[in-house]
Amino acid sequence: MLVDPQHPFFRRLWVRVLCALLPLLWAGVELASGNMFWAILFGAAGVYLVVALFIIRKEEP
Repeated sequence: MLVDPQHPFFRRLWVRVLCALLPLLWAGVELASGNMFWAILFGAAGVYLVVALFIIRKEEP
């Protein structure tokens, strides 16, 4: 994996939300300015982070 979802840095919810949301927002900026390549790249990174940090991540006991 590119991102280790079990790393202590991602323990806080707001950090995970921010790390996943920022690339998605930037993809929207790139899409609005007409840069399709960068929009797809940042959108894919944001989707990957959502999957890694919220779907695959296992909560610690």
